[in-house]
Amino acid sequence: MEKGKISSLQMAMLLYPTIVATAILSVPSITAKYAKQDLWMSPIIASFIGFITVFIAVRLHKLYPDQTIIQMSQQIVGQVLGKVISFFILFFYIHINGEIIREYAEFIVSSFLFQTPITVIIASMTLLCGLAVYGGLEVVGRAAQLFFPLFVIPILLFVPLLSPNFELGSMLPILERGMLPPIKGAIVTSGWFTEFFLIIFLLPFLVDKDKGMKYGMMTVLAVMVTLTVVNLVVLWTLGVTTSSKEYPLMNAGRYISYADFFENVEAVIMAVWIIGAFVKVSVLYYAAVLGTAQWLDLADYRPIVWPVGIFLVQFSFWSFPNTMEISRFNILTFPFYGFFIQTMVPLLLLVIAVIKKRKQAGGKAG
Repeated sequence: MEKGKISSLQMAMLLYPTIVATAILSVPSITAKYAKQDLWMSPIIASFIGFITVFIAVRLHKLYPDQTIIQMSQQIVGQVLGKVISFFILFFYIHINGEIIREYAEFIVSSFLFQTPITVIIASMTLLCGLAVYGGLEVVGRAAQLFFPLFVIPILLFVPLLSPNFELGSMLPILERGMLPPIKGAIVTSGWFTEFFLIIFLLPFLVDKDKGMKYGMMTVLAVMVTLTVVNLVVLWTLGVTTSSKEYPLMNAGRYISYADFFENVEAVIMAVWIIGAFVKVSVLYYAAVLGTAQWLDLADYRPIVWPVGIFLVQFSFWSFPNTMEISRFNILTFPFYGFFIQTMVPLLLLVIAVIKKRKQAGGKAG
């Protein structure tokens, strides 16, 4: 079905923007609501979910090396129950991708293109990502590799450019209210780290499968460091007002000003967001299309690329009436929704698979 191959490094370049793209805009504000000045600790605590999720995905992959979660679930718990579990996984990715496209469009309209109909932005992003997905995994992987420096370098430059505005005392006193507030912030942030389960759709197509675990864990570490640094930069720049901002990184970017010439870098943040959103939507789109084709036992996934794209556009409108509901979903629902579908269900499947394999090995030995 999928003839393309990517390297473990390309896989990491796909996963890193997939997690970071939406997190750098939302996480500082969300974690600040719970953890206050200790918001920088929340991504560190939440990263444990990322490490566990990658470990589960790689272990499942080693048991069923050439299959995605859609195929292996039928091998583990039987065809009927496997189809049911796979359906909910596919629904999750289509639903979440619709939410991400809507969030992307709302950000663009509210921050820059005020007069542009949101339908145009949603449809154009879906079409662009659909073209990449139609080209196959290699096209998506090479696009991510091409855009990766354009995504990472601006994030790295934010630290030195904003450093004159830092108030390091904003992070004091540390743990004033104990560990509970950072843990609450970590629970919300963990939703993003559960998305590392997308690695299960990429591992079967690696040319260097032995490096899958290594690069997966390195990507979790890189995301954790990035979110921690972003949280600190926003806290040092905005202080206690961080929790009241919808897009704190955007507000922090407005403080950058050098010689009355280098300023108004909001356009750079928008460019980073667009690049990251493109990679994220494409990866989720690819997982949904490939998984749906495997669920329907099709020989090729390309004929359903555009029908799934129509579903994504529809879900972007059906799911949420406004940005307030998106924010409520990200805070109250997504962490538990993502954890259940992308960590708990795979863990249960892994436990059953390991028990089955041991019984089969014992039966053969007997």
